[in-house]
Amino acid sequence: MNNTHNQKLDTNAKMLRKNMTKEERHLWYDFLKMLPIVVHRQKVIEKYIVDFYVASAKVVIELDGSQHYDLVGKQADAARDAYLNSLGITVLRYSNADINLRFSSVCEDIWNRLKPSP
Repeated sequence: MNNTHNQKLDTNAKMLRKNMTKEERHLWYDFLKMLPIVVHRQKVIEKYIVDFYVASAKVVIELDGSQHYDLVGKQADAARDAYLNSLGITVLRYSNADINLRFSSVCEDIWNRLKPSP
């Protein structure tokens, strides 16, 4: 990964950490924060800020609100995912509805994708 530093993205990431969505707070405080691995919130990865990043597994976890489901949002997400994939990073996407309605299933899916293979 490119180690160039983008101060504007760092500032935005800090603001996003302080103003997480309801769904981001739920996932963070009720699951990710308690995992026995390091999970970063609102992490800058080159030209993007990702919701959550697990460096040890090279996994990004994104929570998608309604703006991700229109044509522009889908195209932006596809380009972003392709870029992150080119860095060897896997992107896991869950909708806000998934968090609100199927929280334990989302947590189980995330854990199954993060835990090391035997």
